[in-house]
Amino acid sequence: MRRIWAILLTVAAAVGLGTFVAPGTANAATHTPVVFVHGYTGSASNWDYAETVFVAGGYSRSELFAYEYNWAQSNKTSAAGLASYVRQVLARTGATKVDIVNHSMGGLVTQWYLTQLGGSSSVRRVASVAGANHGTTFASACVIYASCVEMLPGSSFVRTISSGDETPGSTVYATWYSPCDGVIIPYTSTPLSGANNHLVACTTHIGFLSDTGSLGQIRSYLAG
Repeated sequence: MRRIWAILLTVAAAVGLGTFVAPGTANAATHTPVVFVHGYTGSASNWDYAETVFVAGGYSRSELFAYEYNWAQSNKTSAAGLASYVRQVLARTGATKVDIVNHSMGGLVTQWYLTQLGGSSSVRRVASVAGANHGTTFASACVIYASCVEMLPGSSFVRTISSGDETPGSTVYATWYSPCDGVIIPYTSTPLSGANNHLVACTTHIGFLSDTGSLGQIRSYLAG
């Protein structure tokens, strides 16, 4: 019997089954699980480099998750999907809360989840990277999609998530934004009232996804 268990453990290690941690086994983890949320036209693969930076800083792959959704649909629908995804991560890891790192339109998805769906009770810290938190005029080029209509400054969606407390609950919030963004227009759309807002001298919108300096700061912020 011992030999069978040894074989099973060896196979599990070889195929990386450590990613699927059963509830109650999270005591082996050393960090709060991180959920990455991509933006417009993005996918989970947008976070490949960020995950490498996090692993280099001591995170394990089993602590990192990337939520993928249909970016063309309403951000409200995507936020409901994020709520479900967070519940799955909590069940899988046995953790009580997650941290969220979002980019671009992922900021809207995250903010709707936190301010309208009660997500703050399940989220310890948020890092919004070039988030379209108050909209962007760039979205006028893609209003054939519901998500872009909602991403316009002054839209009913943006007014709803900005009209009350932008940083609700016990969740700690931080943002990273830059005048060289070029997509979030104005670039001051990203900072949230009540958050620790970091102005980055000159990083492009997509450049943030491979900016080792900013990603290292975000990793330290979440691990602290």
